[in-house]
Amino acid sequence: MKFTTSREALLRPLQLVTGVVERRQTLPVLANLLVSARNGVLSLAGTDLEVEMVAVATEVAVEQEGEATIPARKLADIWRSLPDDATVSVAVEGDRAIVRSGRSRFTLATLPALDFPKVDSAPAETELRIAPDDLRQLLEQVGFSMAQQDVRYFLNGMLLEITASHTRSVATDGHRLAMCTIDKGVPGASRVQAIVPRKGVVELGRLLDDEDEEVVLALGSNHLRVAQGAYTLTSKLVDGKFPDYEKVIPRDANRTVTGDRDTLRQAFTRASILSNEKYRGVRVIIDGEQLTIQANNPEQEEAEEVVPIEYEGEAMEIGFNVSYLQDVLAALDGDQVRLSVSDANSSALIDTPSNEDAVYVVMPMRL
Repeated sequence: MKFTTSREALLRPLQLVTGVVERRQTLPVLANLLVSARNGVLSLAGTDLEVEMVAVATEVAVEQEGEATIPARKLADIWRSLPDDATVSVAVEGDRAIVRSGRSRFTLATLPALDFPKVDSAPAETELRIAPDDLRQLLEQVGFSMAQQDVRYFLNGMLLEITASHTRSVATDGHRLAMCTIDKGVPGASRVQAIVPRKGVVELGRLLDDEDEEVVLALGSNHLRVAQGAYTLTSKLVDGKFPDYEKVIPRDANRTVTGDRDTLRQAFTRASILSNEKYRGVRVIIDGEQLTIQANNPEQEEAEEVVPIEYEGEAMEIGFNVSYLQDVLAALDGDQVRLSVSDANSSALIDTPSNEDAVYVVMPMRL
């Protein structure tokens, strides 16, 4: 195999595909990329057996067809370190890949292409075409609520739900829940649900960073395939049943506080400095037209912030994990934020009056 291309043509494809490759591998070939030159087109593939990313590059002069696996991070690091306008040639000779650019020459060890595993993907059952901004919103509005290394493995990912009328993303770690809905579905589709693992969600977010081209989501029984332009991401799905999120969303939250989102976010950030580093609890006192945030720690240090709000109802005191509130306030879009509860021991429903697509539920803390 031999091909020549510009540094720029392969820089982003290499970075995206290498992002899937884990640093610690059970199989040596998983540290490599499958590089294939066929019919004047170059394809790069990386996988960790759970997520696979394939990138296709056409601005490549293929002089000799073939395929091999080349160390992913070393190749990406070499590519990144070359001058911006560099022309690069890659030639595979025996079990070595030789990368040349100007006066630079690198020789890398390769492994047979036949050893490279493919992520199995059965035919898709549901296909959705979606604007990248909509998909980006579904990911960014809920991604921070996914659990990390929870024994309830089905929480370590994001629920993707597609119906005839809407597409929805939901994530929860058992203490908070985030839900985002867009009014675009698949006509005639029944309610389809799939749990996308954390890594699949993260890599999908990276894929959407700079692209404006329409995205095709293909959902099968055990995989999600996302295609956008020259890139295809395939992720295995988490085999498990996601909690019934609709039961978690408070329906009788009749005490509503409305305030300026940025003012509240800054107040919670300042108060959090003196909160208990382990439990991160703050006391929120709602009385008349002011909200008081109190925090303290084992060193007997205290913080208090007072924020003007709109509220009609009895005075109330409720405890929260301040980190959860900060995450929600950072994710919301509008200038105003609305917090609704039924009493001091109930979960809080948080959204913004100007955009009800995203809804958040945060459980109270006992302080």
